[in-house]
Amino acid sequence: MAPQTKTLSFASKGVTIDQLNQLSRKTLVEHLGIKFTEVGEDYISASMPVDHRTHQPFGLLHGGASVALAETLGSVAATLCLDQNLQYGVGLEINANHIRAMKEGIVIGTTRPIHVGKRTHVWEIKITNELDELVCISRITIAIIDKR
Repeated sequence: MAPQTKTLSFASKGVTIDQLNQLSRKTLVEHLGIKFTEVGEDYISASMPVDHRTHQPFGLLHGGASVALAETLGSVAATLCLDQNLQYGVGLEINANHIRAMKEGIVIGTTRPIHVGKRTHVWEIKITNELDELVCISRITIAIIDKR
C-alpha cells in the first residue's frame, strides 16, 4: 500500500519560518532574496524584493522571478505534507498569469492547497504587492514519488 499524505496543518507541525529560511541557504531562493514570512494552518507566505535581482531588462519584475517564488512556495508546502522518509514531491507543471507590472518594492506570495492527494498535489499561489493588489496568480502541480 502506498504511503498517504499527512493531514494538512502547517501550524500544528511546528514548522518555523527560521527553518524554512534555513533550507533556502545557498540556493536560487536566497539569491533572489525570497524570505519565508508566515506559516499558517493551511498556507505559507514569503516575500521577494523587486530589484536588480528580479528585474527583466526593461526594469520590471521578471515573470520568471514570480514563477520562482510561486514554485518555491508550492514545492515547500507539498513537501511539508509528506512523510519525507517515504516520499518526495517534484514539480510536474506550473503556470502563471502576470496581472500587474512592478518596478520596485516587495511582492508577497501565499500558497494554499487546491488538491492534496496520494500521487499529486495542486497548489494555488497568489502574489500581491504591498497594497494587496494582485500581481501574479499561479498554480503548480506536484507529483508525489515514493523513495526506494
